[in-house]
Amino acid sequence: MRSFQKKMLQSAGFAAFLAGSTFLIAYKSEVPPAASVLTMPVDAKEIKLPAGFSAKILATDLGATRHIAVGKNGDIYVKLSKLKEGKGVYLLRDSNKDGVIDEQKLFGDYPGTGIAIKNGYLYSSSNKAVYRYKLNDKEEIVNFDAPEKIVDGLLDHGRDNAKSLTLDNQSNIYVTIGSYSDNCRMTGSGKGMSPCTILDSAGGIWKFNANKLNQTFSDGLRYATGVKNAVGIHWDTKTNSLFAAAHGRGKFDDFYPQYYTPKHSAELPSETLYRLKEGDDAGWPYIYYDHFQHKKILAPEYGGDGKKTGGEKAIDPTVAFPAHLGPNALMFYTGNMFPSRYKNGAFIAFHSQSVELHKGYFVAFVPFVNGKPGKWEIFADNFAGVDLVKPTGPIQHRPCGLAQGPDGALYVTDDLNGTIFKIDYKKK
Repeated sequence: MRSFQKKMLQSAGFAAFLAGSTFLIAYKSEVPPAASVLTMPVDAKEIKLPAGFSAKILATDLGATRHIAVGKNGDIYVKLSKLKEGKGVYLLRDSNKDGVIDEQKLFGDYPGTGIAIKNGYLYSSSNKAVYRYKLNDKEEIVNFDAPEKIVDGLLDHGRDNAKSLTLDNQSNIYVTIGSYSDNCRMTGSGKGMSPCTILDSAGGIWKFNANKLNQTFSDGLRYATGVKNAVGIHWDTKTNSLFAAAHGRGKFDDFYPQYYTPKHSAELPSETLYRLKEGDDAGWPYIYYDHFQHKKILAPEYGGDGKKTGGEKAIDPTVAFPAHLGPNALMFYTGNMFPSRYKNGAFIAFHSQSVELHKGYFVAFVPFVNGKPGKWEIFADNFAGVDLVKPTGPIQHRPCGLAQGPDGALYVTDDLNGTIFKIDYKKK
């Protein structure tokens, strides 16, 4: 085990020892916690990266770590989707700048996903509201116990309820409201609701004033609709536009076996990256994108047969990915640490796996040149820690959140084991 890991664990009261290729970490305390022994089957050295890149683990066993934000002072804020010790946000700090987290603080009495730093505030979301915390000149939170509420009353129906957020440069905040229905079918049938009234309050991205307190859902503008569930959203300052990485729908063959086989359901539809402008419609639930045919296909709930096209007024995706990868975070890279080809490109954290690829649980990269995307690629792989073709054990890590540090490093959260990875680059 490397020295920084030993120091981190020992400072927190842990004793570590090596058994085969697996670290066993035992917590030493007079009052043992409920889970006194943890395992870390995937060491940072096992993350597969391009030449020159390396990964290290900054923290683990934090809980259900979702999105992440890193301040100019290096402070790390991590949102939790499940409360830990009654709190839902972590502050992690390396106070002496030696590369080891030596301070941890939990705050915020609400679970959720979204978190961002902008214009002197830390913004954080629950599953139905958005808050902000004032930062001082050192970019530290002034009062942990008194956040200001920006928006309340967002739909929280239990499924796909993460309220991801991002901010532009004009004091607007954009919030995802995912659909609680996978395909907007009428109850007990395979027929689609027409119109799909879910779109009135979900299945899209809403815009609010980031500087106005105590707004309600009705104060927002539906910026884009027909986006089933965009957990990964990001305002790209290079193109001055909103991008969204959206989850696709689920099965087709359950109600429509005459048109779709289980294989179709496993390989369709595409996961999609959209560049959105105000008023755009991405077409859900009426259509889906098929990356094999490179077409927008009419959904079977609305008369489709797997071949009929539809959505003439709906926008095309900027990039289409294989099905069911679960894009959970999106970040455009603006730092100077990584090689120049990464500048202004998009990183996407994929939270699940693709039957088509026999791959999953990775961070992808999409190069952008003059605002146009190139071919996507896998950037950081093997977070799963197992062979996904013939698994020999459980999945170990699921990438969920992305952030860029002040030095240009890339931070990746894992919501399965609560691990924070930091990816650096150094020329050889």
